[in-house]
Amino acid sequence: MRELTEFEQYVIEGKGTEQPFSGEYNHHDALGVYHCKRCDAPLYRSEHKFNAHCGWPAFDDEIPGAIKRLADADGQRTEIVCQQCGAHLGHVFEGEYLTEKNTRHCVNSVSMVFKPAIATPVTNKHQWATLGGGCFWCLEAIFAQLDGVTSVQSGYSGGDETSANYKQVCTGTTGHAEVVHIEFDAEQISFAELLDVFFNSHDPTTLNRQGNDVGTQYRSVIFAHDEAQINTASALIAKLTEAQLFDAPIVTELVAFQHFYPAEAYHKDYFANNGEQPYCQLVVKPKVDKFKMRFADKIKQS
Repeated sequence: MRELTEFEQYVIEGKGTEQPFSGEYNHHDALGVYHCKRCDAPLYRSEHKFNAHCGWPAFDDEIPGAIKRLADADGQRTEIVCQQCGAHLGHVFEGEYLTEKNTRHCVNSVSMVFKPAIATPVTNKHQWATLGGGCFWCLEAIFAQLDGVTSVQSGYSGGDETSANYKQVCTGTTGHAEVVHIEFDAEQISFAELLDVFFNSHDPTTLNRQGNDVGTQYRSVIFAHDEAQINTASALIAKLTEAQLFDAPIVTELVAFQHFYPAEAYHKDYFANNGEQPYCQLVVKPKVDKFKMRFADKIKQS
C-alpha cells in the first residue's frame, strides 16, 4: 500500500471530497489507465472518461471488477470504492443521460494515479508475465513446462529492494508476493493462455493463502506489464466470475508491474532438484501432475 499524505487520507480513508475544479485530472484527456492511489489497482481506462462539466473527473464505465458500490451514509447516493483495497473514490450516478451508457462515476482526482499508455511493438514477440499464486516453487515447476515459455524465474514483487529476500518476505510484512517472472514467445503462447494455466494452478478465492501456506506473500496476484495485460486479465476475471466456476469470489489482485527481484539461487528449479523432499511430494507434485493432465497439449515436447 502507498503511504498517503494527510489530504489523501482525508479523501481516501475519511471519505472526504476535494474541491470542484481543483483536481489534476478534471481536464485530462491523455491515453492510459487510471489506477487506485492507495493500492495501484487499475480502475478506469481513458476511453471511459468524458467531460461532465461537474468539477470532478467523470467516467461512464469501469474496468470489470474494479469498482465496488456501497450505499452512502447520506442514505441517498451510491458510494464507489476500489474493489481491491476499499479506498474511497467518489459516487456513481445514473439517469442523467450524459452519455449513451447513462452512468457517471464522479471521482476525486486525489484518489487516482494516471499511467500513460505504452505501446508494445508488434514485432516484439518476447514478452513478460509476472504472476503470484502461493509458493513460487509450484508455479515455477508448472510454467517451465509450457511450450512457448522461454524462461521462468522465481522471485519477489510488490515491495522494495531492501526487503526482497526469502527470510524477510516469509514474515509477510514486506509487501512482496512470491512470484514467477515468465518470459514467453507471444507467437507460440499468449498471455491469455498463461492466465488460463494460472487460474487452474492455484485457488484464486483464498485471501492471502494457498493451502497451509498463509500470509500476504502467498496472495493471488497478477502484476500487469501493460494496458493489454490489464484488459486481458480484467476480461478473464469477469468471465470466470460470471461463469461461477469457483465456489467463492475471486480475490486475485490486478496491479501494475513495477519491479521484480530474483529469489536466492537455491530456489532455482527447486522442484526439479529437490523433488523427493516432503513439501515437494505433498504439495508441489500433486499440482504438477494435475497440470500435466489438464494441459497435456501445451507441454514442451522433449
